[in-house]
Amino acid sequence: MSIERLRARQRGVTLVELIMFMVIVSIALAGILQVMRMTTANSADPLRRKQALMIAEALLEEVRQAGFTYCDPRSENAASAPDAAACAIPENWGNESASGVQPLRPYDNVNDYAGAPGVPAKAFDNGAGELTDALGRKIDASGYTATVAIVPDQLGSIGAGAAAADSNALRIRVVVGYGDGEAVTLDGYRARYLPTVGSE
Repeated sequence: MSIERLRARQRGVTLVELIMFMVIVSIALAGILQVMRMTTANSADPLRRKQALMIAEALLEEVRQAGFTYCDPRSENAASAPDAAACAIPENWGNESASGVQPLRPYDNVNDYAGAPGVPAKAFDNGAGELTDALGRKIDASGYTATVAIVPDQLGSIGAGAAAADSNALRIRVVVGYGDGEAVTLDGYRARYLPTVGSE
């Protein structure tokens, strides 16, 4: 009879085992909840990075789509000049305007987006310092900033030339900042396909 009592007693869980089980499960649950909290808190960051990447791609494409001529489009020989020296009005860094009024984007030449080679410029901001699209409409993305830097560069067999605006290859760098010092940087190149033709 005592053997049957011993077997009946061993079927249950002791109080110490139950307490240990509860401690282990509560530690595991606390770890899982901590991971879920961190995931939820940081879930907005990938979205902001994706938005910054989309903005950077659009702005880089805008710059790459601009003309790449030796002459300012107002020059009468803009379509036929073989180099900047032959232009009546040579193309230069920064956007030019005959009337002194800042021209609207998109600008007529790639180098109009930068005031000097390699110097980041806020070419995509309106007069109020707000980031805008190519048509001048404010981009509804608060907290984003964008700069562009353009520099003559070697592109395969195409030489960079000097730091002048008549280089045959340019490297375009667009940086879109967001959050606390975070940024997306995209580089692109633009080369003259037909140097004597005004716009590609």
